[in-house]
Amino acid sequence: MSSQRYDQLIADMRSDYRPQREWGEGKGILLVVGHFLVGVAGGTWVMSSLYHVTVGLAVAFVLGALGALVHLAFLGKPMRAFKMIRHFRTSWISRGFVGLSLFLVGSGGCLAIGFLGLGGPWLVLALCAQGLAAVGTVIIIGYMGFCYTASKGIPFWHSPLHPALYIAYAFRGGIAALLVISAATGVVPGDGLLQLWLGITVLVCLFFGLELYGAVTGGNQAARRSVHDILAGRLALLFYGGTLALGLLVPVLLIALPSAISATTMALIGLASAAGDFFVKLSTVRAGVYLPLRRIPQTAG
Repeated sequence: MSSQRYDQLIADMRSDYRPQREWGEGKGILLVVGHFLVGVAGGTWVMSSLYHVTVGLAVAFVLGALGALVHLAFLGKPMRAFKMIRHFRTSWISRGFVGLSLFLVGSGGCLAIGFLGLGGPWLVLALCAQGLAAVGTVIIIGYMGFCYTASKGIPFWHSPLHPALYIAYAFRGGIAALLVISAATGVVPGDGLLQLWLGITVLVCLFFGLELYGAVTGGNQAARRSVHDILAGRLALLFYGGTLALGLLVPVLLIALPSAISATTMALIGLASAAGDFFVKLSTVRAGVYLPLRRIPQTAG
């Protein structure tokens, strides 16, 4: 262990509110990147399926594959990842691994059969592949929020809204990806996508606001410290600059422009929205604070 890491560990142990640093810092940022890519992949697959955008399906597969590679890079010994499947009944990490595997196999099969133009008996295999992709998509969209919620030692993450919030992020990311794809190919009218993006964004803001409110009013000091770190502490610049300014204000201002929405504007809205989703996930992961090692008096309210 380096001297700097050792000093940080000692400082954390002396602190009443010890931030978790395994995820979101150093090599741990790969986990946040992996979760972000996999979530966007699931949302992109759903949105592209609804709008029948083949290019979007291919993009979803690529994003899912990249997310899998980033997850493997995060692990100390990637080959041990295959052992996680044994804990499917009890571990959300294991369920995520299985879901991502089903998604990649199913979506890859669908794309391969479609690209090769195979028919006849191959159509049955294509339907099976679509079923695998659908099951995998449901799992990868939902498992990340439950993965964090299961961490009972970090009160801020242990919120019933966290899974719903991550599902909303996935759909927002899928719409953002489809905006960029549509800007490049013109396959989907931009107006409908932008209205859908606004609706999902309002839902995300509502869920996130309620989660912060619940953490502040829930009476747990560690959860309150997490909110303070996001809104007025060590993560404020990341949250206000990356999440609110880039991920929310910039897209809204671009939509509000008096001129018609161009392809370039659509692409910028999608990219800014996706960047904002990444920064909010990074902020909430880094905001995780462990329950104090010694009891801290709880204040009323």
